[in-house]
Amino acid sequence: MRTYTCYQVDAFTQEKFSGNPAGVVLDATGMQDEEMQQIAREFNNSETAFIFPSQSPDFDVRVRFFTPLREVPICGHATIAAHFIRAVTQKLGYQRVYQKTNAGILPVDIVPEGNSYRIVMTQGAVEFGAILSQDVLSTLYCALGITLADIIPGLPIQIVSTGHSKIMVPLRNLSCLHSLQPNLDSLKNISRQTGCNGFYAFTLDPDEDIPVHGRMFAPAIGIPEDPVTGNANGPLGAYLAHYRPELINHGCLRFLARQGEAIGRTGDILVEITVENNKPQKVQVSGKAVLVFQTEIILPDIPLR
Repeated sequence: MRTYTCYQVDAFTQEKFSGNPAGVVLDATGMQDEEMQQIAREFNNSETAFIFPSQSPDFDVRVRFFTPLREVPICGHATIAAHFIRAVTQKLGYQRVYQKTNAGILPVDIVPEGNSYRIVMTQGAVEFGAILSQDVLSTLYCALGITLADIIPGLPIQIVSTGHSKIMVPLRNLSCLHSLQPNLDSLKNISRQTGCNGFYAFTLDPDEDIPVHGRMFAPAIGIPEDPVTGNANGPLGAYLAHYRPELINHGCLRFLARQGEAIGRTGDILVEITVENNKPQKVQVSGKAVLVFQTEIILPDIPLR
């Protein structure tokens, strides 16, 4: 029999039962793809991270991410959770590690803060995808229960990626955001049309201490609503740096984003965008985490073939 130590971690928070829960398997050596998918389904979090030791000098760890339905290239909150558990169990000091993911080899900074850690995730290259056509927009408005009047003027509804694409939906106010009751089947159909599985609806008030509030829906990959999403707020930062350059200060756009309020899982993400030649170049999201529980999963030995 094979025994694996597994952890449930709440990311982008310091309070249990808030933020975004992620499963973490600290050493998944020998685990098969089907087993990882089954464990992710059993945890039933939006993502579960499986950590493998490096077999190359090019990176320190290999991390794979599974939703309850499928593997995804990268995940923000599960990256925070995975490296938080590595830091806690190994009592790490400040260091930069490189994780190999299906979105590439990316740096992660482990920063001790008080009796805990802040984990800083550098995301992949910024890619601005299609601005949604009028036909798709009409379907999206219907799916979200909104109208053109609910959209912030001057901000397009567009696909943006830093490794795992999201559709940016800028809404005028919090009451509209928190009243969303999306038609998940319609969102799945739009995902098939656009090739983008995530819809990030957000508000923007630059005068507030927390200027961004958001909600993220990805039913096509088994996530009706994700509590707090690193791979939505990172692309959002790049999007705002592009469309709202007045928010940039000395080559940096930096803001707090709050998510999960509508479903009772509030968490905060610090987003930092480095801008060069008027273009977003480096995207980082960071946050803290808290261990909720740990357990063991026992799997049968794989028969020799």
